[in-house]
Amino acid sequence: MDPTQMSDDRPEICFFDLETTIPQRRGQGYAILEFGAILVCPRRLIEVESYSSLVRPEDLSSVSPASVRCNGITRNNVVSAPSFSEIADKVHDLLHGRVWAGHNIVRFDCVRIREAFEKIGRPVPEPKGIIDTLALLTQRFGRRAGNMKMATLANYFEIGVQAHRSLDDVRMNLEVVKYCATVLFLESSLPDILMANGTGSPISTRSDSNINLSPEQPSPNVNSFSSSVTPESVLNRSTRNGEHNPIISPLTHHTGEANADVSNLIQPDPFDMGVLRNEMKTEALQSDVTMEEKTQLESREIDIAEGSSSCAEFLEPNEVSVSSISASPIPYYHGTHRIRLLHENIALQLFCPCLRVRFGLNGKFLDQAGRPRLNFVVDASPSLCEILDACDNAAKTIFRDCGSSSEWKPTVGRNYQYINNPTVRLNIPTVVNGDIAQYAVEIHQKDSSGTVQKLVFSKFDAAELGNLFRAGIFVDAFFSLDTYDYQGTAGIRLVAKKLVIHSD
Repeated sequence: MDPTQMSDDRPEICFFDLETTIPQRRGQGYAILEFGAILVCPRRLIEVESYSSLVRPEDLSSVSPASVRCNGITRNNVVSAPSFSEIADKVHDLLHGRVWAGHNIVRFDCVRIREAFEKIGRPVPEPKGIIDTLALLTQRFGRRAGNMKMATLANYFEIGVQAHRSLDDVRMNLEVVKYCATVLFLESSLPDILMANGTGSPISTRSDSNINLSPEQPSPNVNSFSSSVTPESVLNRSTRNGEHNPIISPLTHHTGEANADVSNLIQPDPFDMGVLRNEMKTEALQSDVTMEEKTQLESREIDIAEGSSSCAEFLEPNEVSVSSISASPIPYYHGTHRIRLLHENIALQLFCPCLRVRFGLNGKFLDQAGRPRLNFVVDASPSLCEILDACDNAAKTIFRDCGSSSEWKPTVGRNYQYINNPTVRLNIPTVVNGDIAQYAVEIHQKDSSGTVQKLVFSKFDAAELGNLFRAGIFVDAFFSLDTYDYQGTAGIRLVAKKLVIHSD
């Protein structure tokens, strides 16, 4: 598909769901047993097309009793079904270049789709944006219905029993989103009346600080629920990143005490559909960061919007005065609080030469499109630790003042029982331009003579990059300090802008 089609001529939101086998042993993996999807008009939230198919796995023995108990799909059901390769064209056509929506799809369904296409050697469909309603509704609707399982939400609204079959589940997902959006819309219209319980206390729609929806979660640039009612707006209003339209937009983090004034909970017109349309047009560059993390594009936009230089000088640790470090809030950026770290009132960015790599490239966690989110761990000098500790303290104070109750994660790691040195984690951002995933960081290599050569990568390849960032090598790192506050966890991410690898 032409990359230009990623923006204007595929406006429908694709709600999809997979039913899979349940692995019975280590390394077995999941096999898709059913794919179901509906295309939804983002303006009217009505279904315009549907598709579902059972899928025959390569190994029928993977359909175990545990799998059957989960979704009711037996070996006899799928023995005559098409293989995934036989339906791959249709699945690709439904997904590619559209906004994807579904419940817990970032951590599960998106990953399984990517695995399935890679296994048959076919191009992987790429989303224009992703709306994960698990994260979105947890953030905006809160846990007033109990846990955030689809069955629980459906029971709360009395709209039926979850069938655990793909097409039925995506239709139920859409209905749940509509109900949640309607409740939030009414509450925003008459907050003093509808957002109070029997004792007059406001109903909190914020997520519990202890919620843990996934092993890590960003991603990214995922579009979130900052505007309500869209697959990112009730389905959200984001990037980065929430699932970064009564369906698209960035996830608003409503944190703070449950007894805060109602006026502090109200956001400016969260149902403005114009926001969704504008964001749909800017999703051509999709970052790998999740809702809690700024994309590289967002960082540049913040710099411009706030009048700071996007080419701020990178300072070495010995050039930084800890007493000159401060943090400044950027209010209501994409519906969330952003904190900018400053040194003498200029955006703080650091250059650290000769960092020893302690742990090589880690791609354990995935972004919303199923690609590895890449990072590596380096030893931190005492001066760098002092700077980052000061940044932690400054940013944490601002987050508390803004009402965040999230647990703060220190930037410097000091809890390794078998490592004496403190460490920090450097993140390698990626962006998607059309169908092409690219590293959003300059990577160079310096040989023993001191000659530096820029490395050019033809494609996103975590294994190839992992061969370069090995434990024991040294790296010169230029990086920014980006704050996040997501699903009960807040902190500072060190995002690489330029890396120079020292040859062995």
